[in-house]
Amino acid sequence: MVAQTRENQEGGASAKPRAKKPNAQWKIDGTEPMNHNEEFKLEDSGLNVRRRIEEKYAHEGFDAISDDDLHGRFRWWGLYTQRMPGIDGGRTAKLETRELEDRYFMMRIRLDGGQLSLEQLRTIAGISEEFARGTADVSDRQNIQMHWISVEDVPEIWRRLENVGLSTTEACGDVSRVILGSPLAGVAEDEILDPTPVIETIKERFIGDPDLANLPRKFKTAVSGHPSQDVVHEINDISLIGVEHPEHGPGFDLWVGGGLSTNPKLAVRLGAFVSEEQAPDVWHGVIRIFRDYGYRRLRNRARLKFLMAGWGPEKFREVLEQEYLGYALEDGPEPSAPKHSGDHVGTHRQKDGKYYVGLSPMVGRVGGGLLTRLADLMEKYGSARLRTTPYQKLVVLDLPAESVEDFVAEAEELGLSASPSVFRRDTMACTGIEFCKLAIVETKNTAERVVGELEERLADVRDQLPEQLSLYVNGCPNSCARIQTADIGLKGQIIPDGEGGQTSGFQVHLGGGLANYRNDAEGELGRTVRGLKVAADDVSDYVERLIRRYIDTRTEGETFARWAKNAEEEELV
Repeated sequence: MVAQTRENQEGGASAKPRAKKPNAQWKIDGTEPMNHNEEFKLEDSGLNVRRRIEEKYAHEGFDAISDDDLHGRFRWWGLYTQRMPGIDGGRTAKLETRELEDRYFMMRIRLDGGQLSLEQLRTIAGISEEFARGTADVSDRQNIQMHWISVEDVPEIWRRLENVGLSTTEACGDVSRVILGSPLAGVAEDEILDPTPVIETIKERFIGDPDLANLPRKFKTAVSGHPSQDVVHEINDISLIGVEHPEHGPGFDLWVGGGLSTNPKLAVRLGAFVSEEQAPDVWHGVIRIFRDYGYRRLRNRARLKFLMAGWGPEKFREVLEQEYLGYALEDGPEPSAPKHSGDHVGTHRQKDGKYYVGLSPMVGRVGGGLLTRLADLMEKYGSARLRTTPYQKLVVLDLPAESVEDFVAEAEELGLSASPSVFRRDTMACTGIEFCKLAIVETKNTAERVVGELEERLADVRDQLPEQLSLYVNGCPNSCARIQTADIGLKGQIIPDGEGGQTSGFQVHLGGGLANYRNDAEGELGRTVRGLKVAADDVSDYVERLIRRYIDTRTEGETFARWAKNAEEEELV
C-alpha cells in the first residue's frame, strides 16, 4: 500500500492523468472569457472607445477616463500612457501600471507599407511640433510614434491626420497592426511584383472591421515583392514574400507564425503559392484562424506562434484551405536568397530612371523640426514621396539624376546620412525607459553614445569592418528592437555593479540574423552566453573588444554572425 501510494505521488502507471486546462479557443472552448483582458474586449469593442474620447474624455480630461478604456481600449486607437519621468528601471517590475504612468500618451501613427506623401509628412511634422513637444521616432514597424500627447488634443490630431489620409486605427491592441511593406514598392528595378494593391485591399477591407477587432493578441503582417525580402518576414504572424512560380508567374510565398518577445519563434513556411488575387482572402483566412483557434487563456501564450507550434504547418495549411478558403492552394517555390541588403541605405536607380536615396537617422529619432526640414529639402529637389523602413530608416523617392548629389549633401547636413558608418547604419533601439512603462534601462541615448564611440575607437580598422553589423538595443525582454535577430543584441536588465549594488546593463545575444545577403544560412536566433552581462557604461568597451577579436580570428569570408555562433564562450566575453 505504501509502495502504491508512493507510485501515485511520483506519477507512476496508476496515477490519474492531470486534466488538461482549456486554452480558451473560441471554436473549441466557446467564448466565455477566462481573464480580464478577454472580459473587457467582450463587454465593449476597443473600436467603440473613439466616441468616448471625442465626446467625453477630450472635454473632461485624463481623470475622467475609465480604467478599461485607459489601460485597454485606448490601444485600439494607437494610444498608450507613457512612463512618468524619474522612475528608475529597478522599480519597473515593483510598481503598478498606475504608479508608472504619466498623464500623457504615446501616439502611434500607422503607415501601412511605410508610405508617406509630402503633404502627409508635413502634417505629421506639424502635429509633432504643436502637440508632442517636437518628438517623433521612426519605429522598426515602419510607424511614426510621438509622445507627450494630451487626451484633450487627440480629436484635433485625428482630424488633421484623416484630412491627409492617415490614421491611428488599430495601431495598437489585440488587432491587426500596421502592414509592413517593401519601401521600394512600385519603384525598384528588380521588383518581382508590387505589393501595394494587396496591402491597400487588406487595409480597406479589414482594418477597423468589428469582426476582427477582438483577437487573442496582436497580429503582425508583412508583404513584399522585392528580392531583398526587406520586411523581416520570419518574425511576423503572416508574411507574403514575392516569388516567381514557373507556371503561374509572380506571386507570394506564405509564411505563418513568427514572433519574438520572451519566447522567440521564427515563422514557418507553408509551401503554398498565393497569387496576387488570392492574397487578401488568404490573409483573411489566417487572421480568422487566429481569432477562432488562438489561445486566449494566458496572455503570454496568446500569439499565433504558439498555435503554429501546437498544430504544425501541415495542419495549419489544411485548416486554412478546408475551413476558411474552400480551395487548395498551389504548391510553390521558396524565395531565392537575397543578393543585397534590405535596408535600402544609399543611392539607387529606380525603374523609371529616377533615383531613390535611403537615409539613416540616428536610431530612428527624427522629430518634427527635422521632418519639416526634410520635407523642404524633398520639395526643393522634386520629390513628393517618402518611405519608412523596418530598420528605422527613411527612403526618399523620385529624385532626378542631376539632383541626387546635391540632395545627399544637404541631407547629410540635416543629420540624415546616405553613407553612414557601419555602426550608425545598423544600430537600432527601442523607446526605452525615457517613455516606456515596461522598460528597465535607457536605450536611444545609450545607442547613440555607443555609435559615436565605436566610430572613433575603431577608425584604425575601418577598412576591415564588414559592410553591415547589426547592434540592436532593447530596454526590456520584450524585443521590440528584435535583439535575438541581431549580430549583437542587447537586452536591458538591472545587473550587479560589482560593489554590492546594482546598475543598468544588458544581457548579450550574439549571432542572430534574418534573411539577408550576408547570411550563409536561413534566419537564425542569436545565442546567449551564460552569465554574460554588460553594464550600460561598458557597452562600447565590450563591443570594441568583440569586433577586434572577430577581425583577428575570423576565417576568410566568415560573417560576424557565423563567427559568433561557432566561437568558444571565452572568446565572447
